[in-house]
Amino acid sequence: MSTVAQMSKEELQEIIETIVEQKLVELFGDPEADLPVKEALKKRLLRQKRLVAAGERGEPVEEIAKRLGLE
Repeated sequence: MSTVAQMSKEELQEIIETIVEQKLVELFGDPEADLPVKEALKKRLLRQKRLVAAGERGEPVEEIAKRLGLE
């Protein structure tokens, strides 16, 4: 298995997309089931969507690793 430093941008993006998709399925279940989404979650997701569209990418992985002592 490669480390993050050894991955191409595309490989890392694919892994992140897969993880996010898995987590969304875990949280929401089958998207076809027409389950209601809580208003607070909807607002949070819309806020994140706006931030990403504006170029915000969140906390750099290096800072997270440092904070968790994973350097």
